[in-house]
Amino acid sequence: MDLETFTPGSGRLEPRAALRSDAPALDLNGTWRFRLSPTANVPDDFARPGYDDSGWAGLPVPSHWNLHGHGAPAYTNVSYPIPVDPPHVPDDNPTGDYRRVFDLPEGWTGGRLRFEGAESFARVWLNGHELGFSTGSRLPVEYDAGPHLRPGRNVLAARVHQWSAATYLEDQDMWWLPGIFRDVTLTRSTADVFVRASYHDGRGTLSFELNAAGPGTLSVPELGIDALEPGTEVTADVEPWTAETPRLYDAVVTCQEETLRLRVGFRTISIEDGVLLANGRPLLLKGVNRHEFHPERGRAVTYESMREDVLLMKRHNVNAVRTSHYPPHPDFLDLCDELGLWVIDECDLETHGFGQVAWRGNPTDDPRYADALLDRMRRTVERDKNHPSIIIWSLGNEAGVGRNLAVMADWARERDPSRPLHYEGDRSCAHTDVYSLMYAPHAEVEAIGRREEEPLDDPGLDARRRRMPFLLCEYAHAMGNGPGGLAEYQELFERYPRLAGGFVWEWIDHGLAHPEHKYAYGGDYGEPVHDSNFVVDGLLFPDRTPSPGLIDLKKVFEPVGFEFGDGVVQVVNGYDFTDLSHLRFVAIVQVEGETVAEHRLDVPTAGGECKLPDLDGGRGGERWLTVRAELAADQPWAAAGHEVAWGQALLTHALPRDRDVTVPFACGGGGPAAGELTAGELGGAELVAGEPAGGELAGGELTVGGCAFDAVTGWLVRLFGVPVEGPRLDLWRAPTDNDRYGGLDGRWRALGLHRLTHRVDEVTLDDGLTVRARVAPAATDLGMVATYRWTFDGGLRLVLDIEPDGEWRDPIPRLGVTMSLPGAAVDEVTWFGLGPGEAYPDTGLAARVGRWSATVEQMQTPYVYPQENGHRAEVRWAELGGIRVSGEPTFGLTARRWSTGELAAARHRPDLVPGDRLHLHLDLAHQGIGTASCGPGTLPAYDLLARRATLRLRFDRA
Repeated sequence: MDLETFTPGSGRLEPRAALRSDAPALDLNGTWRFRLSPTANVPDDFARPGYDDSGWAGLPVPSHWNLHGHGAPAYTNVSYPIPVDPPHVPDDNPTGDYRRVFDLPEGWTGGRLRFEGAESFARVWLNGHELGFSTGSRLPVEYDAGPHLRPGRNVLAARVHQWSAATYLEDQDMWWLPGIFRDVTLTRSTADVFVRASYHDGRGTLSFELNAAGPGTLSVPELGIDALEPGTEVTADVEPWTAETPRLYDAVVTCQEETLRLRVGFRTISIEDGVLLANGRPLLLKGVNRHEFHPERGRAVTYESMREDVLLMKRHNVNAVRTSHYPPHPDFLDLCDELGLWVIDECDLETHGFGQVAWRGNPTDDPRYADALLDRMRRTVERDKNHPSIIIWSLGNEAGVGRNLAVMADWARERDPSRPLHYEGDRSCAHTDVYSLMYAPHAEVEAIGRREEEPLDDPGLDARRRRMPFLLCEYAHAMGNGPGGLAEYQELFERYPRLAGGFVWEWIDHGLAHPEHKYAYGGDYGEPVHDSNFVVDGLLFPDRTPSPGLIDLKKVFEPVGFEFGDGVVQVVNGYDFTDLSHLRFVAIVQVEGETVAEHRLDVPTAGGECKLPDLDGGRGGERWLTVRAELAADQPWAAAGHEVAWGQALLTHALPRDRDVTVPFACGGGGPAAGELTAGELGGAELVAGEPAGGELAGGELTVGGCAFDAVTGWLVRLFGVPVEGPRLDLWRAPTDNDRYGGLDGRWRALGLHRLTHRVDEVTLDDGLTVRARVAPAATDLGMVATYRWTFDGGLRLVLDIEPDGEWRDPIPRLGVTMSLPGAAVDEVTWFGLGPGEAYPDTGLAARVGRWSATVEQMQTPYVYPQENGHRAEVRWAELGGIRVSGEPTFGLTARRWSTGELAAARHRPDLVPGDRLHLHLDLAHQGIGTASCGPGTLPAYDLLARRATLRLRFDRA
């Protein structure tokens, strides 16, 4: 059957560029008639013009049929959802039949039917005549419609099969979503243009190729270029195109039958001594990987969503995008040209699932697939060749190695020698111009930057590779809470010129809107083979709200740096191609998080030293200076005042609190005299009581200053009249995706850290209340000895000494205390410390010292898969529900309306139901986050190892 053919298509016209033409065109998007069949063995009589489709459903085009009630989505990362048996496909092969009736305008002659994208095998008929078929889901195809068009009523029919021999080329770590998901057009345009515009030393060089019916010329009025003939080269004084300065010139190609309009950008990409250059200057890519995705529309993204993506990238200091793992909708590339992003344009190719069968039968090395792979590369390059934003072609992704890569690379180099070639899957780089890896650890990246990487066995290939620039086409897996280690990667990129930067995986969570789960991931549609929530691994949540990871990435990618000295700030220009003239700089002084002064700074446009004004805030307390770099005027991607970068410096510390004056706890009032409590009354613990001095023991409780402790266990039960549970030593956190996929979660659970027991060994009452306890899980001899020492001096002070018992080999999740209080008493939390968002040891780079307020609900980070989140770091003090908690000097704060156990058990956001208690974590330390869900784990500096430690807290009435 044709579905199992290696031929990429039939009846198709030669690929050509996506162009804006004044030739007549009909938009054939809209509601089509649709029928879904479970197999491919369905008669094709539906293509007849007179076929009765009145019983069919309506389906919007573009769309995916399984997002409109016809079948269900399925997600796999690597595994094919069909047997790995190329080119064969299962009998169960969902097949969608489409029909569209349209009226041809009067006087219309000729034309081409253009399908921008259909997954995975589409056959097309017009008025009952078969035009042909095509594969290559994310690439356009055109058919000659002219001979079969009729005046008035016309019937367009298409049959789309989900599975075909081409499916084996499209295993791209995303939802399997068949259908006609990009635009369909009938156009009278036939011309093809390839504009070549380069830049050297202030001069632009321009020429073009034209394939059209009859002669044609090119004009660029702004440059005085008029009626340039094809193949003729001209030079002019121009401003270069860069992602920082995306200068475009309007060009017009006038042909015999149509006029084409293009935007030309002059730029040259080159490689010298292993350094990637743009316009002769080193280029550092601060990139992200972007799949096309919308939570309701799948890959049928709208122009508005594409523009929102580009604007968000620009606003978060992203300067580059890799189109993983297929060419995007052409409108997205227009936006990259206009607003300024460097682009790696990737061919529609991935065969990752063959790795699970030792790459046997891999299409990349199967000569029967050679034509199909070459066809995909040709259609990628021909469609997108006129975009100045595209600086590198990529042969594909995770497709192993094989002879067909050479076929693709050789053709691309001959067709377009102006752009380097990329492919990550072959470490020998035999067919590429850049050296690329995924998820390499920091140490390996540094070795490559120093040109000290492990050599290849082939000396010739090794020498060739060492002359290449290096980039991480994927790194810092942004799944759930994280990624960690961003700053350390960026420091390496900036230190070694050979390192051209990298692309964080990935841009957006692929959570599909779901009535029960809010957002669905793999397995939520009953797929027998799936990869769970591995599809929600983005810097944006599905609704395009930035995650903490994107906020951190903006800070790491900042194009301006600040170095503070005595009365001065050194402003460092980190742009590759522009100065600081488009920015204004503001210095803000805050005392205890409240602004007391604000000044404008006069910063040289090239950067440099800037003298700070008088920064005396006039008040005592902890004083901080923040310098902000803001847009001085509106830009196409953000309004004036948008913050591009910031830096912060501590000016003065707060005066230390007097820690020497304390009021002793004691037994008094109507209770037993000092020393009368026995070990039996303490449930086995030993009590040593001090002299009476203001405390009161009654009803089994020891009270002082509105606070009460259980006289038997020594645990705090009321805090300034508020009933509380805890605080108790806690070592557990709800595992993050990185903890789970990286293996730490399993090791922690095997150790039993999620089911700790507490045993009070001794309660001592002297000048304070001291509780000595052992905290340990069952089935192990490891534990922690916790000594709680409480004193009262108008406020309640806790000093918690922690000492490991036994040989702890693995890092622990957290080190701190947990407590709870009535939830109704607390709605908002105000704190002085890092904020406004969450921060962990190797994340939270964008958090700054200040005074922040948020509701308890706002303090939760809504990860699609619930996990540890919401930790505010370096908190000096926090106020909630009439209670003030202070650190000596700081602590970590988390406030939730569900317990850690409930959070760890949840699988989707709606599983988390607020209870009647507020659960507080007051932490001394946390295990780092890392990126072990895919890539390296936590750097050693961020491992939380069990060792002696002390947590100091103070509780007061707010």
